[in-house]
Amino acid sequence: MIRRSIFVVALGLQAAAAAAQTATPATAPAQPAPSVSASARPGITLEKFEARREKASMRADTDGDGKVSLAEWTAFQTQRKAKGDPAKSFARMDPNKDGFVDKSELDAFLAKRFARLDKNGDGVVGAEERPGHKTAPNQEQ
Repeated sequence: MIRRSIFVVALGLQAAAAAAQTATPATAPAQPAPSVSASARPGITLEKFEARREKASMRADTDGDGKVSLAEWTAFQTQRKAKGDPAKSFARMDPNKDGFVDKSELDAFLAKRFARLDKNGDGVVGAEERPGHKTAPNQEQ
């Protein structure tokens, strides 16, 4: 179910991007679109969500090899004073259990998280869907 949702969101984002690139010829004056696209709505799209989280998470890659080890992740989480057990969060991000989280594993993890946050499935996580927002429903952990 989640994989299907992720696929639908990704396909929708690709279709919207392709339509935006081919929608107006170069000689036509730019006109605002009559309908509101996913990227124009207030909130965070999957692309923006992944970019922000990936940038933050990959700061843990202190040796610059393009992947994060458990030791790097633990040091990063300690530095951030993050709550919870770093080994547990690392295990969720490392599905092949090779002891490293690379970009593809991180992208897959973030896509799943985005799909859980996007309660209405519109491809945008609005303020009311973000944890900690005053209108967000209480999340069971």
